[in-house]
Amino acid sequence: MWFLTGLFSSDMAIDLGTANTLVYVRGKGIVLSEPSVVAYHVKDGKKQVLAVGEDAKLMLGRTPGSIEAIRPMREGVIADFDTAEEMIKHFIRKVHKRTTFSKPKIIVCVPHGATPVEKRAIRQSVLSAGARRAGLIAEPIAAAIGAGMPITDPTGNMVVDVGGGTTEVAVLSLGDIVYARSVRVGGDRMDEAIIAYLRRHQNLLIGESTAERIKTSIGTARMPDDGRGQSMTIRGRDLLNGVPKETEINQAQVAEALAEPLQQICDAVMQALEATPPDLAADIVDRGVMLTGGGALLGDLDLALREQTGLSISVANESLNCVALGTGKALEYEKQLRHVIDYDS
Repeated sequence: MWFLTGLFSSDMAIDLGTANTLVYVRGKGIVLSEPSVVAYHVKDGKKQVLAVGEDAKLMLGRTPGSIEAIRPMREGVIADFDTAEEMIKHFIRKVHKRTTFSKPKIIVCVPHGATPVEKRAIRQSVLSAGARRAGLIAEPIAAAIGAGMPITDPTGNMVVDVGGGTTEVAVLSLGDIVYARSVRVGGDRMDEAIIAYLRRHQNLLIGESTAERIKTSIGTARMPDDGRGQSMTIRGRDLLNGVPKETEINQAQVAEALAEPLQQICDAVMQALEATPPDLAADIVDRGVMLTGGGALLGDLDLALREQTGLSISVANESLNCVALGTGKALEYEKQLRHVIDYDS
């Protein structure tokens, strides 16, 4: 029966991210990239899905009492089981426009630090959403494959994947993980740090979407040379008198706000280097470290890590899509990469 349903289905790989969900279809590449957000209409205690993805993200922080916009993924794993299932179903339907008879095989990436319970929740959500088989692949392996690193060679490769909810630091050799560390710091924690900074220093309360806009527009990991850098105008609520207020924020302030989460990422990289066997450490000195994930696009993050580690740091070409591309390649070359895909747990 599996063989028959496989004939009619388009197998897919899903990067179920905290901030964005990307779907890769076998033979077509990445066909969908949308925010991991679901908006509900609550009526008589019953939830009805109103919007998913891009449309739902516009509603975050702007909903009336009867509508709820939530992000079912937190720190790389499912925080709201039912909502995550609805979101996965929606994305599968959007991509998989076939008969109900056909069921795709789906490979999903999970953070290295995910517990067996969290892995089971992801697998169960994918199966309930209509997959005939659900495989899991560790995020660092997917990121390294997507970045084009030769992970099957007997040499050390180090990848740092800075996602929305977690940062995965891993040393890979011979197609598997030698050492990995997952810290629950990522783009979301950076947004929270910017919100907390403005609240503390300027008595201004801003929303998540404004914090994200600040991070993507003028976010930087290092203090600007002129001590100020670029600036942008932002709007929020004045906490002293409760009225809306407009103010300016510059890169130096953003760098100060992001100092703590970035230090945690740097510490995780240093700990990984300390725990790496000497021969692999020698390879990493030669090859350097690969930065992937949406967080890798933060200004001067590679320079900040270079100053801390003394190693050459490079940002992957399609850093935002690396994990999805790597999960997709694991689907395309399943025979060669069978050992890194977990279908059983």
